[in-house]
Amino acid sequence: MIREHFEFRQTIATILADEPRHIEAAKSGMMAARQEVERQIARDPYFAATLEPYTPETPERTPDRMARAAAEAGVGPMAAVAGAIARAGVEAMVEAGAAFGLVDNGGDIALVSDREVRIGVYAGTSPLSRHIAFLLPPQKEILGICTSSATVGPSISFGTADAVTVFSPDVAAADAWATAICNWITADDTSVLDALSGTSVRGVLAVIGDAVIRWGDLPPVVRARVDERLITAGRSPV
Repeated sequence: MIREHFEFRQTIATILADEPRHIEAAKSGMMAARQEVERQIARDPYFAATLEPYTPETPERTPDRMARAAAEAGVGPMAAVAGAIARAGVEAMVEAGAAFGLVDNGGDIALVSDREVRIGVYAGTSPLSRHIAFLLPPQKEILGICTSSATVGPSISFGTADAVTVFSPDVAAADAWATAICNWITADDTSVLDALSGTSVRGVLAVIGDAVIRWGDLPPVVRARVDERLITAGRSPV
C-alpha cells in the first residue's frame, strides 16, 4: 500500500492507494473539486461566510453537493467542504480503476476498499481517544466517515463533544451532519439524533469524555492503539 501526504493551500490530506496512478488520480480529483469551490466563492462570497443553509444559483457539482448536504443538516455549506473534496478524490481513483482508495481530508474520509480496513478514533483528551477503531468490511461503493470535534482541530464548533463520527454513502452529508451533531449533542441530550431518520446517515458514534453514544448501523468497534503520527492534521476545513 502507498501512503502519500498531499497539501495544497488549505487542503491537507492523506491518500492511500495500491498504485501510483491512483494517487495521482486522487490529487487531480481533489484539485478539480477545490477549483469548483473557489470559483463559487469568488462569485458569491456569502457561500463561504454563512453558517446557515444556503442554496446558490447554478452551482457546479461540488458546491451543489455541499449546499444540499448542509441544507439537510441545518448548517452552512462550508461544513461539508472537506467531505465533498475527499469524495471527489476517491471518485477519480475509482474512475482510474482503483478497487482500493482512501482520502483522509483532515479527518473527513472517503473510501472504497476490497479489503478490511481499520479506522482509528482520535477524540482529544477523552480517555477513549487513541484506544478504539472501527473495523470496516470491504466497501464496493464510496463510503464517507467524517468526524467533527469541539475540542480538537481548528474547525468552528458550538458543541462540547470530543468526537462525532458519522457514516454515510454521501460523504458531504457525513461531513455536514458530523458538524451539526457535534454542535448540539451532549451526554444528557441526544435529541439531535432524532433528525437523522430518513437521511443518508447510516450510523453515528459520539465520544464525550468517557461517554460513548451510538446511533444506527455502525461497523464493529475494536480496541486499538492509534498512532498519532498517522493522523492527518488540518489548518482549515477546506
